[in-house]
This record gives sequence, structure tokens and C-alpha cells, in this order.
Amino acid sequence: MINDRYYVKIVPQRGDTVHRFEVRRRHVWAAIGALALVVLGSFGFAGVQVLRAQFAVVSLRQQADAQQQALRSIDAQTQDLRRELQRVQRQNQEIKSAIGIGGSSRAQALEKTSEVRAGSPLERVAASVAQLRAASAQAQQESDRMRTLAMRVLNMAHLRDMARARLIAAIPSIDPVEGAPIVGCFCYRTYPDVEFHEGVDLGADYGAGVRAAAAGVVVANGYDGSYGIKIDIDHGNGYHTWYAHLSRVSVSVGQRVYKGEAIGFVGATGFATGPHLHYQLMYHGVPIDPTPFLSGVPPNVLASLP
Repeated sequence: MINDRYYVKIVPQRGDTVHRFEVRRRHVWAAIGALALVVLGSFGFAGVQVLRAQFAVVSLRQQADAQQQALRSIDAQTQDLRRELQRVQRQNQEIKSAIGIGGSSRAQALEKTSEVRAGSPLERVAASVAQLRAASAQAQQESDRMRTLAMRVLNMAHLRDMARARLIAAIPSIDPVEGAPIVGCFCYRTYPDVEFHEGVDLGADYGAGVRAAAAGVVVANGYDGSYGIKIDIDHGNGYHTWYAHLSRVSVSVGQRVYKGEAIGFVGATGFATGPHLHYQLMYHGVPIDPTPFLSGVPPNVLASLP
């Protein structure tokens, strides 16, 4: 079995001593096998590392895609929030303009959110969205407050309009006999008597309807000398209207009437030459010309209203 053995000699440079090692063939094959195992193990480890790296790349790519999708979603949310914030701001400004409030909106200042620098891009975008959402919420709160204020202002304006409408309704402003012509002026006259005629005579047929020239309370509705059957309405603002020479009345003393309500009928009672309505307008006890009041409230009277 000489061939089964190998000898390895190591000769130093000086050659004093020669080192001799005996190696059997099985040892050589064992070394080769060990080397092969080491090489194969190295390749296997390298392959595993490559596979792990590939898996890591795929995972990172998936994470990047997920982050991109999240960023797109957050960007869409940001745009929606920004549009909503701008809409609320415009609405608040319109309300302020409508009710006469100046100044800039707090929501406009809140829209300028501070830049977030710390964290990943996704975290920074998310933080910006959170700031914008907070600004939008505060703008909505301001919108609710402005709506409440606007409703209060509108209600007050409505009340003022109603009060003004009541004032106007109590001012004589319509013809008591619709469409009747003036046949006797507010002036001096010589027929049927020489005197100052303190009202106007409206030509109308006997029995034609007479209506209240303004809202008020009936304070008289009986026979009054030369006026014949007369209705006196107190309008509560210094104005009284008299309707004279009536044939009969359809309202009672103390009754509240509205503008245009039927109150009586044309006649010829008292000192009258024929059927007509004597319409007289008194202001704080002094007769004034009712002619300008037959087709609306005169502009100078309207201008004096609060």
C-alpha cells in the first residue's frame, strides 16, 4: 500500500532540518472534499444572500409603491380640503359683505399652515394635511358663527322692515273710492257756499263702496251736522281721515281696520248737492290737502320716516 501514501517535505532556506510529513490518500480526498464543501457552502450562502437581497428589493419596491399610493391619496385629500376651505372662506366673506362686516377672515390666515420639516415625506405630508384639516374645521366654525350672526342681522332687518311697513300702512295712501275723479278741490270756493273747502270731493255713484285709506281705529261713525254720516279713523301717527256724506257705514267705533278695507257706502247725507264722498285728511288736528295722498305716500313723508 505504498501508493496509498504521499510525503510532503518542507526544506528550510538554510537546509539544516528537513521536515517530512506523511499524508495518506484518504487525507487528500478528505481535504478536497472539505474544500469542496467550503466552496459549495460559500456559493450557497452567497445565493441565499442574493435571494434575500432580491426579496428586500421587492419589499422595498412594494413599500415605495404603497407610499406613492398613500401620497396620492393624501394629495387628493389635501386638494379636497383646500377647495372646501376656499369655499367656506368665500362664503364667510359674502356673509360679511352682506351684513356690513369688514376685515379679513381668520380662515384666510389659518390657510397659511406652517411647513413641517421633521420626519419622512409621508409624515410631513400627513402633518400638512392635519394642519389644513384643522384650519378647515376652524373656518367651518367661523362659518357657523357668521351664519348665526347673519340670521340675527337678517331677523333684525326683517323686524325693521315690518315696523316700517306698519308705519307706511298707517299713512293714508290710496283713493277711498277707487277710480273716482276729484270734483271738488282742497281750496277756496264760492259754490255751494263761500268757504275754504277743507277736503276733496270724489265723484261716485250712490251706494259705491268706500274703503279705508290707511290702517287705523274707527273713532266715530255717526251723523255730524253738515258732514252727514261721517266716519273718523285715527291712524295713530297724527293722521285722521274723514269720510263724509255716507249713506251708511259698515264698521263700528273701536274697530281696527286695515288699509283698503270696506268701511261704508257713498251717499248724499248732510249738506250735499248730490251723491259724492267728502274725503278730508287731518294731521295733528289741522286739515291738509289729501290730493298727494290719493296715489301713494308722498316722497317727503317717506323721507321723514325712520
